Amino acid sequence: MTKIISIANQKGGVGKTTTTINLATSLSAINKKVLIIDADPQGNASTGLGIPYEDRSPNLYELIIDRELDPSAIKETQVPNLKIITSNTNLAAAEVELANVEKREFVLEEILNKTKNFDFIIIDCPPALGFLTINSLVASSSVIVPLQSEFFALEGISSLMNTIQLIKENYNSKLNVEGILLTMVDKRNSLSSLVEKDVREHFGEIVYTTTIPRNVKISEAPSHGKPALIYDVNCSGSMAYIGLAKEIINKQGQ
Repeated sequence: MTKIISIANQKGGVGKTTTTINLATSLSAINKKVLIIDADPQGNASTGLGIPYEDRSPNLYELIIDRELDPSAIKETQVPNLKIITSNTNLAAAEVELANVEKREFVLEEILNKTKNFDFIIIDCPPALGFLTINSLVASSSVIVPLQSEFFALEGISSLMNTIQLIKENYNSKLNVEGILLTMVDKRNSLSSLVEKDVREHFGEIVYTTTIPRNVKISEAPSHGKPALIYDVNCSGSMAYIGLAKEIINKQGQ
């Protein structure tokens, strides 16, 4: 069975794309076959894996409009075992173009049901609770919520949790929260520690033991079109994502 995980939070800049790329790379490194779906019109996951803009056709927008999987949309990356369905700014039009389409919440699920031979599909959601995020959640078995270790971290997460619950009740009874991932953690900062304490007290066991530190190498890697694990496998950020992958694998007993 393919496990489909959405990386979602309607707040921008919390590390969704960074988590998508580096978690997928970590899972690929332990011989899992992984497919990334770049469901954000900004196309940052595609850029972060070094896919040039001109090489992004066919992409997710075309698949959604056609409601069909074109195998040529599944593109190789520089990481063994890791493939990607790319996106570009055209994807922003999908919401308008499918506004009156029947069962429009299930379009992405229909497409992903036709993929084969992947252990994990990881969806990088846009920073909004619109059509693309709802489609992603309907298609997924679980959600990882990256949460930045800052004062406003918990602001808005209740909206996301309510959306997840509504989707579970109305469209996808199997959907659950895989985990909450604390990102951009600075252990030297007392506020960062207080936020972590609050989040763990509020959400308990669904918060991952692994936290992702603030790390220069993680920030630099996308500008080189590489995951942090390829850019610098020994940096603290890379080691943290390897730890996260282990935690996810152990959780599902693989």
